[in-house]
Amino acid sequence: MSTRANTTVRMFGALHTVRKNRGLPSQAEVAVPEGGVSAASIARDLDLPMEKVEAVFVNHRVHTLDHKVNPGDSVAFIPTGIPF
Repeated sequence: MSTRANTTVRMFGALHTVRKNRGLPSQAEVAVPEGGVSAASIARDLDLPMEKVEAVFVNHRVHTLDHKVNPGDSVAFIPTGIPF
């Protein structure tokens, strides 16, 4: 039995543009371990420029990047300068 589950991660605004300029989609599937992982860890794994990441939506609620993401959560990174 797998201890990791796929979680869909979306990037908006300037983060979308960063991914597009790298030839990558603005949506990615990531494997999140059963115990969860911080949003910051996911952002680093996706090679997002951390200075451009303001916050993260997890299950439609805004959080700081130290928030734990669990398998199956809905995740979206928000760039700096976007009101939420």
